[in-house]
Amino acid sequence: MGNSKTTTDVILIGAGIMSATLGTLLKELVPDWDITVLEKLGSAGEESSNEWNNAGTGHAALCELNYTVEKPDGSIDLSKANKINEQFQVSMQFWSYLVNQKRIQNPQEFIMPLPHMSIVHGEQNVAFLKKRYEAMVRNPLFKGIEFSDDPQKLQKWIPLMMQGRQVNEPIAATKIDSGTDVNFGALTRKLFEHLYRENVDIQYKRQVDDVKRTSDGLWEVKVRNLDTGQVERHKAKFVFIGGGGGSLHLLQKSGIPEGKHIGGFPVSGLFMVCKNPDVVAQHQAKVYGKAKVGAPPMSVPHLDTRYIDHKQSLLFGPFAGFSPRFLKTGSLFDLLTSVKPNNVLTMLAAGAKQMALTKYLIQQVMQSKEQRMEELREFIPNAKIEDWDLVVAGQRVQVIKDTETGGKGTLQFGTEVITSEDGSIAALLGASPGASTAVQVMLDVIKRCFPEHLNEWESKIKEMIPSYGMSLIEHPALLQDVHQSTAQTLGLSDKKLVIR
Repeated sequence: MGNSKTTTDVILIGAGIMSATLGTLLKELVPDWDITVLEKLGSAGEESSNEWNNAGTGHAALCELNYTVEKPDGSIDLSKANKINEQFQVSMQFWSYLVNQKRIQNPQEFIMPLPHMSIVHGEQNVAFLKKRYEAMVRNPLFKGIEFSDDPQKLQKWIPLMMQGRQVNEPIAATKIDSGTDVNFGALTRKLFEHLYRENVDIQYKRQVDDVKRTSDGLWEVKVRNLDTGQVERHKAKFVFIGGGGGSLHLLQKSGIPEGKHIGGFPVSGLFMVCKNPDVVAQHQAKVYGKAKVGAPPMSVPHLDTRYIDHKQSLLFGPFAGFSPRFLKTGSLFDLLTSVKPNNVLTMLAAGAKQMALTKYLIQQVMQSKEQRMEELREFIPNAKIEDWDLVVAGQRVQVIKDTETGGKGTLQFGTEVITSEDGSIAALLGASPGASTAVQVMLDVIKRCFPEHLNEWESKIKEMIPSYGMSLIEHPALLQDVHQSTAQTLGLSDKKLVIR
């Protein structure tokens, strides 16, 4: 096995939506920097970013009930929903810029307009949903939200879900027509096609085995060519580890102090996909319910219209599964080898705290197809077993760390960026809302890792993202401009799938 060495400005590990976004931002800001992308699989967007491995919800907090919490005094806390919505608006602005500049084309291949809805049953849940609606309807970010507890109105909104339903308890739903379905796999591939045209060195079938600091202050990445078995060494001033669940191991290998005392808990997902086109045609919305007691937030049940491979699909899920792998294509030893002397206590504390979650996962794994159909029938009462197949979705690795509020071994349900003190290396860990907020997350990476360039880059960032550095909620006129221009550029206003 021979050795080959190359030096570059930036190395991006993993060819998913995060590396695609960071690479695209950097190419706009500093076109002359050399960028190398290293990906274990044979093409871009095949793991967590793939359209079959995530829910494709343009997470704007329009329908996800776990982003709006009822406080002890009965009021609704919208702070998390506001933050996620603003972050999604940032992504939309950047995508619009790329379409306007002809960096990417045919936005309908990766984003489609689709109502986002929440549905609940029972007096208490209906009261919560109404309160949530009353808090959101006054908020400019959630303009256009509608509420109904009238079964006849719901029949018009979601005919498939109301057909054959015995309404023997209160039922209510909210709907926002400005929601979207995003095919993050298609978007990732478009971004990498653009980066390839910009002479970014994209190398597939390259497994990164080690990341270490060298005496000259650069980072050396040890890479195995999976086709030839040859070992290659790449050096760079800056490394971004965007390898999905595989990022934790590489962060640990980097040896940076910021990567210590962090663990990962893998959760896999399963979806049911409808193969009967007559059923698929009867539903046009993403409808989110409430998570069951003991279920993790990423297991909120939802019935989703999706646009995949140029056709409309219908998916229901997710059902949680458990695999010790950190990636769909990972190793059965991933979880075991992630336990280190510096995080073993954190991991043990999390294990003791998460007994309810462990029990829930075991129950989910043991479910038969008929039991899964029973859950689906809570959404589609007339669902037939022969119309639905089970699809294994992506692996997610939830971050476990010690926090001031949660104590030792707290399971995190968001996206975490870990950077070294000098900003020369960054790693992305965690899960939802992930891809939807990729642009904001990568802007944060840029801010933390390249502070010395921020002044010179600011005007370009504002050109790409007009709301950069401003709160849309505090600037309603800007929010309206952003809404109109992104909807027009991305083709969302002329294809409205409004259900009345």
